[in-house]
Amino acid sequence: MVADMSYSTVSNVIDSWEEVRRIPSYEEKTGVALFKKLFELEPEAKVIFGFDKNMDVSSELAKSPRFIKHAKYFIQMIDKALGMLGPDIELLTEILLDLGAKHVGYGVKPEYFPSMGRALIYAVKEQLGDKFSEEMKDAWVEVYGALSYDMIRAQKIKR
Repeated sequence: MVADMSYSTVSNVIDSWEEVRRIPSYEEKTGVALFKKLFELEPEAKVIFGFDKNMDVSSELAKSPRFIKHAKYFIQMIDKALGMLGPDIELLTEILLDLGAKHVGYGVKPEYFPSMGRALIYAVKEQLGDKFSEEMKDAWVEVYGALSYDMIRAQKIKR
């Protein structure tokens, strides 16, 4: 699925991600925005990270060093995945299949993936502001869909 993306789609995502990477503390800012949005969309997903389902995402969570560390780590993984979109596409597919299988054990449900995609796009848009175009959004939707497809496929096999 990942291999089927057009050059312009991948290029659009990589170029917009490079803009995000130029923002000071982009990993923390983007990661915190992403997970706040995810937990807003999927409150029960907080439990996977060891937080109470009813915990206030807007204030308490953002102060948690453990949460911030995970948010930054997740953005670093996105960064690595996007860096592999061109030359290392087969390796990326293998990594995503492995990650999908591992996430079953963490309690991640396949139905969380669409919300994670919305949260990721929201976080990128929040960082880029007016620079974030409809064309960028469409490219991000396609790339995230392809990346998450492999993880979801692995989860379904593992279950």
